[in-house]
Amino acid sequence: MNALLSNLRRGALPLAILLLVVLLVVPIPAAMLDLFFVTNIAISLAVLMVALNAQKPLDFSAFPTVLLFTTLFRLGLNVASTRVVLVHGHEGGGAAGHVIEAFGTFLIGGDYVVGLFVFAILLIINLIVVTKGAGRVSEVSARFTLDALPGKQMAIDADLNAGLITPDEAKQRRIDTATEAEFYGSMDGSSKFVKGDAVAGMLILAANIVGGLILGPVSHGMTIGAAAHNYVLLAIGDALVAQLPSLMLSIAAAAIVTRVTSTHDLAGQIGSQFGSPRTWTPVAVILGLLGLMPGMPHLVILGAASIAGFAAWKLRQIARRPVVVPAAVVEPVDQSKIGWDEVTEGMQVNLDIGYGLVPLVDERRGSPLMGRITGVRRQLSKELGFVVPQVRVRDDINLAPYTYRIMLNGVCLGEDQVAPDEMLALDTGQAYGTLQGKTAKDPTFGLDATWISTSDADAATGMGYLVVDPGTVMATHLNHALGQNASDLLGPDEVQALLDGLKERAAQLVASLSPAPLPLTTLTQVLRGLLAENVPLKEFRRIAAAIAVAAQKTQDAEEIIEAIRPELGPLIIGKLCGVREPLRVMTLEGQLEGLLGQAMRSDASRRHVIEPDLGRRIVEALQRAAQPMLAEAKPFALVVQPAIRVAIRKLVKTCLPDTPVLSFFEVPEEKAVEVIAVIGASGALPA
Repeated sequence: MNALLSNLRRGALPLAILLLVVLLVVPIPAAMLDLFFVTNIAISLAVLMVALNAQKPLDFSAFPTVLLFTTLFRLGLNVASTRVVLVHGHEGGGAAGHVIEAFGTFLIGGDYVVGLFVFAILLIINLIVVTKGAGRVSEVSARFTLDALPGKQMAIDADLNAGLITPDEAKQRRIDTATEAEFYGSMDGSSKFVKGDAVAGMLILAANIVGGLILGPVSHGMTIGAAAHNYVLLAIGDALVAQLPSLMLSIAAAAIVTRVTSTHDLAGQIGSQFGSPRTWTPVAVILGLLGLMPGMPHLVILGAASIAGFAAWKLRQIARRPVVVPAAVVEPVDQSKIGWDEVTEGMQVNLDIGYGLVPLVDERRGSPLMGRITGVRRQLSKELGFVVPQVRVRDDINLAPYTYRIMLNGVCLGEDQVAPDEMLALDTGQAYGTLQGKTAKDPTFGLDATWISTSDADAATGMGYLVVDPGTVMATHLNHALGQNASDLLGPDEVQALLDGLKERAAQLVASLSPAPLPLTTLTQVLRGLLAENVPLKEFRRIAAAIAVAAQKTQDAEEIIEAIRPELGPLIIGKLCGVREPLRVMTLEGQLEGLLGQAMRSDASRRHVIEPDLGRRIVEALQRAAQPMLAEAKPFALVVQPAIRVAIRKLVKTCLPDTPVLSFFEVPEEKAVEVIAVIGASGALPA
């Protein structure tokens, strides 16, 4: 049954178009013309009712197309009725059908002069008042809607990044926004249909009158008076039959474009806004005073005042009536059932907060923390080259009131405390004087800090302290924690998204990379390995090209990483120094490198483990040599032989996690190098 109804709906529109062509070309009898006129009136009424019952304009998004077809249908009827009027008008009032006869005799009393004036008034109302106003509103709405489109798209992205909406909700809101822009653009053009229809009605009336006055005397031997009585009366009846549905469609168009989105339909929206006793009480009082003035129609005005007074009294009684809230129906819960949502974590990244930090995410206070988190995600996504997952902020009653905890894949990356109503003053090494407040440590960089009141923030800034709000403290900590663990943020879904994006620009490159020769899991391991060593994926096309070449020789993720790193050397070094700035490096003494290289070659298990005592001495020497660079915040790298790079990286990661370890092949030959220390030289290694 549903399939049959669906097929009928699909076939209705082509049949309607075919019928329109028939009306324009084939003569039809007066009885069928009556049926079509009634159908036209019914369709116009249906369109008007749908427009009035819509809660928002997009609820009737098909209106521009419906307006087009109804206008064409009515014009087709005008052509068909004109043919009937001019051919059979000499036979009398019923020659063109009973509908036209009724409009020409009953509605205007059979006086065609009155009919002309009635038609002129309806035409002025339709063309000048309703259609012109609706067209202007459509034009302005279309302009403002299109201008606001980028801002709405950005607002959707911001809500999605902040975790306020799901990806499916964001997709639906984008569709609604695009549909709204298309709708108002179409309505701007559709208003011209209504205006053209009104003008066409006037021209068709003139053609019918002129044609009748010529055909009556010439073809049928009628006098001018008889021809005018027959043909002009039928022409006016025909015009009024067409003008009435046209006026209803104009009202529907005006109602649609002037609607403001509401949870009510038009009647409910107007009723809710007029349903206040404060509206009708002044109306009743003013009408009552007007009705008491001499010379006024007292009965009519005082009757209206009584009705307004009764409405005000009734609305006041309704407002005072207690609201009865129906008792909630509590369905029995089967305590034996356990849902998957109780044992699984839906989000990768979570920021748990104590109840004392809830004001930082309160929408009534502007949700300062959510804005900071959105900024962190956007900046990290730009730096890393892929979209960082959403961060869900949730309150945890198990935490202390002012404590927060950063969780990634169920692992705690950091935990600290902030004061939501205070500011954190950081001593960056240039501050002087002491501050009154609670001493603390910056959770991100471990700097000495003090929690101070907001009123002391300006004074602390003047003393050289860096003053930040608690939301910034938490967001900075989150940014650092996620940046340090960027490899854990990347999964197969994110890698597939990278491939899909690259496929639009380099389809052959993607085809040569995955799923053959590298499966998605291996490619994910390679990219995570790069992220683990602070190599961003921004230049994914270059990275993918290098991986595709290396994958022809090996399928091992670690071997691929080592093989492609020389190709990515300029990307790595670009983060450490400028184009004209020399690369600051530390190296290992040749004999020490040879010793380590021999140990690596003899390591059949490929565990790349350095003898503990030697490793301790190398770490201490590295820390001592790096101290001046760290104090001046100058980036540097440790450059070693390719054979020992992995082992040295594992060793250095424990003490200097932000220090990149490069092989000699990763440094371009044209790049200037400044050696700041040689580890293992005479006296460089402690005993």
